[in-house]
Amino acid sequence: MELPSTKPYLLRAIWEWCCDNGFTPYIAVQVDGRTLVPREFVKDGQIVLNLGSGATNKLQMGNELIEFQARFGGVARELSVPVAQVAAIYARENGAGMAFEVGDGEATADAPAAAPCSMSPPNRRRKAGGRSCSASNRNVATPACTKRGKFTR
Repeated sequence: MELPSTKPYLLRAIWEWCCDNGFTPYIAVQVDGRTLVPREFVKDGQIVLNLGSGATNKLQMGNELIEFQARFGGVARELSVPVAQVAAIYARENGAGMAFEVGDGEATADAPAAAPCSMSPPNRRRKAGGRSCSASNRNVATPACTKRGKFTR
């Protein structure tokens, strides 16, 4: 019997840790055809999204998809990100978080799916585990919201 992925559980845990400690949770996403995000903010196939309570509405962090509403240029939009495409989740203020392998393949005992990652604050670049962990303000969606975005199950 194959065990389910721990990735969605780790994403929810780090999101909650960020919110509980007053940090802004960001996710770095490798965009593919299943990723529903504003394409004008995608750069080099990636987008960084703000999942903070002031930036999202109706946030649902499921085992397969992260779905929420966000405003871009004053227009409310529906976003949908496959959990498999999330490359990292981290706190904007200090870069603490976790980086993940991207794609449909599940991790094996020889290749862990997640590793601690210290992301640089926006506009700075840092390598983490050989991967580029960049968060540019051009790629960050910072829409407004009226209520705290809580994940639902």
